[in-house]
Amino acid sequence: MTEPLTCADAIAAAIAINGPIPVAHFMAAANRHYYATRDPLGAGGDFTTAPEISQMFGELIGLWLADLWDRAGRPLSHYVELGPGRGTLAADALRAMKSVGLTSSIHFVETSPVLRAEQVKRHPDAVFHDDVTTLPEDAPLLIVGNEFFDALPVRQLVHTANGWRERHVAWANPLFVPVASGPQLDGILPDALREAPVGSIIETSSASAAIARQLAHRLAAQGGAALFVDYGYEGPAVGDTLQAVRGHAYANPFEEPGERDLTAHVDFATLAEAARAEGAVASAVATQGDWLRRMGIAARAERLTANAPSRRGEIASALARLTATDQMGSLFKVLALLSPSWPQPAGFTG
Repeated sequence: MTEPLTCADAIAAAIAINGPIPVAHFMAAANRHYYATRDPLGAGGDFTTAPEISQMFGELIGLWLADLWDRAGRPLSHYVELGPGRGTLAADALRAMKSVGLTSSIHFVETSPVLRAEQVKRHPDAVFHDDVTTLPEDAPLLIVGNEFFDALPVRQLVHTANGWRERHVAWANPLFVPVASGPQLDGILPDALREAPVGSIIETSSASAAIARQLAHRLAAQGGAALFVDYGYEGPAVGDTLQAVRGHAYANPFEEPGERDLTAHVDFATLAEAARAEGAVASAVATQGDWLRRMGIAARAERLTANAPSRRGEIASALARLTATDQMGSLFKVLALLSPSWPQPAGFTG
């Protein structure tokens, strides 16, 4: 009996037929297989996200949404989460929302059958969507995306001695290797980056910008708000941020595609620019640590500790992991998008 092709085999075969493929295509194919075939979260998986670290994270997001909803006049609304993992963040956020009178229908944008099976255990009434185009149009949307954009494919442009060219992935049996190839691309670069030194790499994500535009269009038309949390920067910036994680350790992103999580840092300035182009309001970008502190995470940690003194060390450790500058506090950023008719969001400055 013939063994089925692995993801690596399929990519190698495509390269053998058509030649090297763009990094964005390689990343998309690898992550599509990766997320379709496993639950990557937790101690037994490859990485741990903020909702799995502490309930405080999801609770404060839920209260942030509820505060906006309350000041917007308490309209009928839909809770939407992009890439909701195991449904942990949604469980914490929805519980906090309900505590102040906000109950919403639940909509998950998720393509992984494995993760959908986990999500439905916690949220049996959730409506699933393959993409954002089928989200409801009859009421404001309360949107959350935590570590969603980082897994979307990025295009990499490399400054070579012969100009800027796109980075591709070639097959040099038995390895995948990055190569700079294709026509010169100098004309598409912003002036601030065009003169970067030879060897520099610039990343763009058309998929991320497209989703930001689609959601912003909905917010402008329907009302509502979105909160995006991810690791990244406020662009423009130069640098190769493509990375792989397996077993909670960094790995070579060009080895064993489909068997490790591939991510790249998120350009929050581009997301904000895309949203404004569709008529939405974009907040200033905050660090996760600052945003959580402004939202009252220290007080919430004290309350949890008072209710469960035996968990003092666990709660303190989670607080530090989420907010400390040498852990998730500075690397992770937070951006809010809002309908122009909705009030200013809490937790941001500027």
